[in-house]
Amino acid sequence: ALVAVVGPNGAGKSTLLRAIVGILKPLSGAIERGGLDVRDIAYLPQTADIDRSFPISVFDFVGTGLWRATGFFGGIGKAARDKIAQALAAVGLNGFENRWIGELSGGQMQRVLFARVLLQDARMIVLDEPFNAIDARTAADLLALVRRWHAEGRTVLAALHDFYLVRANFPETLLLARGKVAWGATADVLTAENLLEARRM
Repeated sequence: ALVAVVGPNGAGKSTLLRAIVGILKPLSGAIERGGLDVRDIAYLPQTADIDRSFPISVFDFVGTGLWRATGFFGGIGKAARDKIAQALAAVGLNGFENRWIGELSGGQMQRVLFARVLLQDARMIVLDEPFNAIDARTAADLLALVRRWHAEGRTVLAALHDFYLVRANFPETLLLARGKVAWGATADVLTAENLLEARRM
């Protein structure tokens, strides 16, 4: 499934995604993941949530996507190095391996985050504002990856602002405004009435 989560600022989109991936515990109720373990979910946070001043190279940062397979202190052998190189190539960042993440533009950092998600090889992929503040070419390249994941039978859940992008690429949408306003086929959810209701809430 390809599902967009939309709603006004402060609607609870990021909170919902963090609960789904197990970063936040709900104060009441429960998160039902349909039998998926939290480790089967790859999470791409908002770029603002990442400390870009931390001295880590692009290669090592992307390599953290293999932690589930190698463990925190597992060595990175040739097979893993090849996988990291392939993930960087897939997002158009050949030759960036030794750069510090703090030296990257917003679009380059977003490509790095997508490369890390690629390595996680997860059944479900959760993306928090993946196309914010990046150039159109980067957004198009990364959307192509999202479509590839969908074609591979993975579930992709993305918090998004751009309704045009949602209508063009995401068949299902959840509209939030601190609670569910509407959920279902994108065309049925993103109606003028529902959007007005969301703003009122």
